[in-house]
Amino acid sequence: MKCCNLPALDLRKLAGKLRDGARLMVGQGDYDVYVAHMRVRHAESAILSQSEFFRARENARFGAGGERAFRCC
Repeated sequence: MKCCNLPALDLRKLAGKLRDGARLMVGQGDYDVYVAHMRVRHAESAILSQSEFFRARENARFGAGGERAFRCC
């Protein structure tokens, strides 16, 4: 029996959203979202490996190697 007709809480989905939010707060984007974006918007460009993507996000966050921002569009 449901109380007050509230929707069931999907803890797995909630945990995923919290994880994604935490990653964005510290400058770590979602690699799968990046790959999907690159395939749709930049099909002719090479896609970074997961470790290259992580390194690029770290450089964008902390400015390593004189790089100040990582933007594709």
